[in-house]
Amino acid sequence: MTAGGHGAAGVRRGRRGGSAASRDHILETARRQFAEHGFEGTSLRQVARVAGVDPAMIHHFFKGKDELFALSVELPADPEQVLSGVAGSDPGQRAELIIRAVLRLWESPAQPSLVAFLRGTLGSKAKTALLREMVNRTIISRIMAGVPGTPDEVALRGDLVATQMVGLMMVRYVVRLEPLASAEPEDIVRLISPNVQRYLTGNLT
Repeated sequence: MTAGGHGAAGVRRGRRGGSAASRDHILETARRQFAEHGFEGTSLRQVARVAGVDPAMIHHFFKGKDELFALSVELPADPEQVLSGVAGSDPGQRAELIIRAVLRLWESPAQPSLVAFLRGTLGSKAKTALLREMVNRTIISRIMAGVPGTPDEVALRGDLVATQMVGLMMVRYVVRLEPLASAEPEDIVRLISPNVQRYLTGNLT
């Protein structure tokens, strides 16, 4: 042991004070670990070690790794609620459900927070890495649930759907390119859903 109660690795044993500062410190540490190692490559024990706290401290502030990850990404909305019902729908009729879900969210009072989140994410490598991990785990997995094909094909289809949805969000709500920015939601569903559906279940060749 070294002076001050530190171990050989410089990790302080025991708990930090149970304050908001400790919680924020754990969250910031977790954010860096998730960005660098991804969700599967990050453990709560690892976060505790890097943060210099007892693992019990993490469980004191957070329910588990899923909650810690969700808070690290700082999403303005819960993907599970936004995409409720999509995973259980018929893949052959799913495109309209996806687009309507996205439009409902972005046309809601949450729009300013969503725009700020998207702009802030695109300007940060760490936040982009977190967003990529979150999109794969919580959004694409729901959108592509039950879609037939090999794992590689389903993954490609999911990425193609994402290009359409991210492009829609950027052009309509961030760049605000006309006439799409002022188009009626039903017109957007009508115009975009055929292409999204082709990416979901259509012939890609």
